[in-house]
Order: sequence, then C-alpha cells, then structure tokens
Amino acid sequence: MPKAGIFTIAAVAVLTLLSLVYFALTFDSSEGTMTVILEPPVLSVEEVQIAEAPSSSQQNNSPLPQIRIQPQAPVPTVAIVDPEIAPLPEEVQIPEQETLPASDDENIVVELPSLNESDSFVFNTLGSFQSGAVLVKLLAEDQILRKFVVFVENISRGEFPQTGLPYKNLGQEMPVINIDDNLFEMGEESHARFDEVIQVFTEIDVDASISLYRTLSPLFQQAYAEIGFRDTSFDDTLRRGINNVLRTTNMEGPYQLVKPSVMYLYADAEIENLLEVHKQLIRIGPDNTSVLKAKLREFVAQL
Repeated sequence: MPKAGIFTIAAVAVLTLLSLVYFALTFDSSEGTMTVILEPPVLSVEEVQIAEAPSSSQQNNSPLPQIRIQPQAPVPTVAIVDPEIAPLPEEVQIPEQETLPASDDENIVVELPSLNESDSFVFNTLGSFQSGAVLVKLLAEDQILRKFVVFVENISRGEFPQTGLPYKNLGQEMPVINIDDNLFEMGEESHARFDEVIQVFTEIDVDASISLYRTLSPLFQQAYAEIGFRDTSFDDTLRRGINNVLRTTNMEGPYQLVKPSVMYLYADAEIENLLEVHKQLIRIGPDNTSVLKAKLREFVAQL
C-alpha cells in the first residue's frame, strides 16, 4: 500500500477517536444525566440463609436488595412434671343375702336323662300317676317325647299327623252304614272307640302332669329344636295347640262320607274343608270333645 494511503487511514482513526471522546464529555439527555446501574449479582441459597437481617437503627444505604429472614418461632419448653398416680379404687364388698329355707319339693333334685334315653324315665313317672299304668299302655313304646313334640307342633297349625303319633293305633275300623255304592254314613257307635282314651286322659291329675311337664321342659325344648325351631318356645306352641282345640265348634251328625280311595272323606264340603284337628274332634264325637276341652282348660290355666 502507498504511504499516502496509510497516512490517510491513520488520520481518520485519530479523528474518530477524538470525536468519541468529545461526545462522551459533552452529551446531555433531555431528562438529565443518564446513569447506567448494573444489576447486582443474585445471591445463592446458602448466602441468603447466612445473611443477617439489618438492624432497624441503621440507615439502609446499600445499593443491594435487602433480604429479610423470618425468625422461626422458638420451640416451646415443656415442663417435666412427675406423673400423678391415682390410688386404686377400693373394692366394694357386696353383703351376702340370706337365703330362705327351701321347701321339701325344692330340695328334690331331678337328674334328667338324655333325650335318647328318656323313655324309661317318662314311663316310670307316668306309671306312678292315678290311672297312669293304663295311660302308659295307650302310649307309643319309644321316642315318646319326640313324637309328642311333633304331634303338638302339627296341632298348633291346625293339622293332624297320620303317622308317628304319641299313642298307639286304636286298631278298630270306623263303623259305617252303606247308603249306596258311593255314599256312606258314620255310625253313632264310631265315637265309642275313643271313650277309653278320653276317660284315661281326664283322670290324670292336672297338678302332677304340670309338674312332670316342667321337669321335662328342657327335653321338650331340645326335641323342638331338632325339628328346626331353635328360637321358639315350646310352651307357646303347646298353648297354640290347646287353643286350636278349644276354638272348635261341635257339629251334630249324622255325617255322610265318601270313599274315593282308601280314606273316607266327608261328603259335606263345609266339613271336609275344616282344619284337620277339627275333623278329628268330629270323629271322637261331641260328648268326648266336650270332656276333652274341659280338661285342657284346666291344664292351660296352670301352664
């Protein structure tokens, strides 16, 4: 490059530098002198935690932003107090109550047999009753308590079981009079078949029978639970059965029958539609029914 060119570039550079110095010293803004303040560096987390709060008495002249740390609440002090142990309550002595002397009947302790082995106990006790020996001969020979429970449960619903009865079959056919090939009439002597059974039953002492029933009550309840009635009192069922018998009304004969199969049926639909227990009372006759009801009223009055 020629020397004249070099000198020209140098002269331009010197003039440019002098111009910048001149503008820096003489430039004024319309709102006053402009001052450029650099942003302070951001403090780290550790520096913020370590920084102490400035005292309120000192004047804040620092250009740096002020950081205030909220003071933590002091941990409350818990006073250590020895636990107070309350004394144990005093035992209250319950005074023994005086027991009244028991009567002779209460001193008798009856040890009941199991339900499976109860037949001999029942028959021996019944045999000691007035007319008890004859009664025992009329009863079923085994499982007498279970059969009696089933019998009473049926009667309480107005039914009458055909098998498993607690007494023996009379072994006598019902006498009938043939009217024609399809119609029969119950003979008056048919009621007499039940005279002995009703007489033996009505001669049983009520007080003695009630005492035996209460003695056997746990076994009756056990037998009742066996057929599905665990939460029902057998006493209530027995009362319902007796009341079903007492609510029946006597019906005068003659009673006409039909025999479509093996069993006789009442020709009168009104009679045939009665409860089974009511129809059984018709078979034993109005006189036996009246005597039976009178005895049952005595029994249920003490039950």
